[in-house]
Amino acid sequence: MNKKLNKQELEKIKKVLMDLKKKISLEIRHLTEDSIFKSQQDVSGEISNYTYHMADMATDSFDREFSYALANNEQELVYLIGEALSRIDSGEYGICELCENNIKKSRLNAIPYAKHCLECQIEEEKRVQREKE
Repeated sequence: MNKKLNKQELEKIKKVLMDLKKKISLEIRHLTEDSIFKSQQDVSGEISNYTYHMADMATDSFDREFSYALANNEQELVYLIGEALSRIDSGEYGICELCENNIKKSRLNAIPYAKHCLECQIEEEKRVQREKE
């Protein structure tokens, strides 16, 4: 069975999580400032709103929706990172939420916000896929 993380390992992962959260938060800010909140006129650099071609407007709309989806995904990661930090503080970090076994250190090093062991994650993804069908 996989050993529980020691205090030094937890501190290292906590720093990784905090740095990742900061980086992602900056990316979200960049996405929202540069894509979502700018007007079409600002994005194109045009002086007037009346010279746009419908295809340009559609492209701009697609770009905004795409940026919104990216920001939404990034926000979900920030949430998962926050949950992982809370689990570190409560002493529950590294324990699978489904089977309550320790999550392998290699998995936590690869995905520090993981809340399931690999086996449970695979089963969870299969369950979600079945629900979509």
